[in-house]
Amino acid sequence: MDAQLEQNETIAYVLSQIGNEDNSSYLNPIRTNETNPTFVAFTTIAGLSGVASTLALILIITSSMEVIRRSYFEVFWFTHHLFVIFFIGLVIHGVGEIVRGQTASSVLENKPNICATQYKDWGKVRDCPIPQFTGNPPMTWKWVIGPMVLYVFERLVRFWRSKQKVVITKVVTHPSKTLELQMKKKGFKMEVGQYVNLQCPSVSQLEWHPFTLTSAPEEDHFSVHIRIVGDWTQQLFEACGGEKKEFQEAWKLPKMAVDGPFGTASEDVFRYEVVMLVGAGIGVTPFASVLKSVWYRYFNNDTGLIPKKIYFYWLCRETNAFEWFADLLQSLETQMLERGNADFLSYRIYLTGWDEAQAAHFTVHHEEENDPITGLKQKTLYGRPNWENEFKTIAGNHPGARIGVFLCGPEVLAKSLSKQSINHSDADPRGVHFIFNKENF
Repeated sequence: MDAQLEQNETIAYVLSQIGNEDNSSYLNPIRTNETNPTFVAFTTIAGLSGVASTLALILIITSSMEVIRRSYFEVFWFTHHLFVIFFIGLVIHGVGEIVRGQTASSVLENKPNICATQYKDWGKVRDCPIPQFTGNPPMTWKWVIGPMVLYVFERLVRFWRSKQKVVITKVVTHPSKTLELQMKKKGFKMEVGQYVNLQCPSVSQLEWHPFTLTSAPEEDHFSVHIRIVGDWTQQLFEACGGEKKEFQEAWKLPKMAVDGPFGTASEDVFRYEVVMLVGAGIGVTPFASVLKSVWYRYFNNDTGLIPKKIYFYWLCRETNAFEWFADLLQSLETQMLERGNADFLSYRIYLTGWDEAQAAHFTVHHEEENDPITGLKQKTLYGRPNWENEFKTIAGNHPGARIGVFLCGPEVLAKSLSKQSINHSDADPRGVHFIFNKENF
């Protein structure tokens, strides 16, 4: 475009003028000197497709921010489907053949070392005929078609799975604004810590939401715990009769579609003899599956249980958030005591937020045998763990062990635990090593 506007006797200007007379062959796709970049961007295939792809990409990137994903998941979900526009724009971007080059036959006829300096005499001397140009055909589709075929296949699999019958066998409403759904599906098999994508057609025909499975593989059903934080979860809560106190008959419950299960880092828990499980808030859900599976294996006298010691940490802001998980810990606590292996599971529950009234209540009941919040023998701790001391103690208790550290929590906590895992791992291959694994939170 600059060459067209400057109109000087440079080689760029001469090249841009080729094809002006008969328009049979040209290099410069800008065919006029009465234009501007904005006009070209919105009047050519390359320009329009580029603008559309760029806008789609900007929306996808901005909606990926954590604050959007947490509070406005629907915005995140729908804007990410703009990738279709992005890839369509990418494929057709080259259809206008705006990128042009000299033809192979023209290259053979010209002598570049001579013609580059005698460009004013092109077409006048035998060794420098006027070069011929052609548009380069679009090539992006060759790189895109493979991933697109895989994506279409994945969508077909999801559609097929969504048509399989799912039965909600039980709905439990927990005080901590958490909805528990227990479901059954023919042929459904899972491992600890996996997750599924759920769709409720009566709420939305298009939206799928990921939830961690909180049931164990040994159970005859699979379950999820859903925190009520957005429009979709609120509507699902209402559709399941979460606000009604009376019994809900099965036929009144909404139909559900399930895609999955899919694997996560927690599947590797049983590879380590010593395990640290750290959950923050609702991030405890993958470890519910792990601890349930441990309970079942102990109950069934499974001799193949690899972990010999589990350290469990749960950090939560509100006291009522402990309610749904306390029953599981209480069962584990009782089971281990009865089997004479109370030291197998060490757990620390941290309350990171409380008020003066709660503090007074805790003080009054502190001397009781069981914790006033959870009802467990292990008392709730207040504040946050001193991870330096925790890692140092565990490293001292298990010299030479490979210790799996599993976290489902915020990025700040992930950075802290990752750093501690590195700092407390021995340089000697025979020493203690902490292997950090993070779940998506």
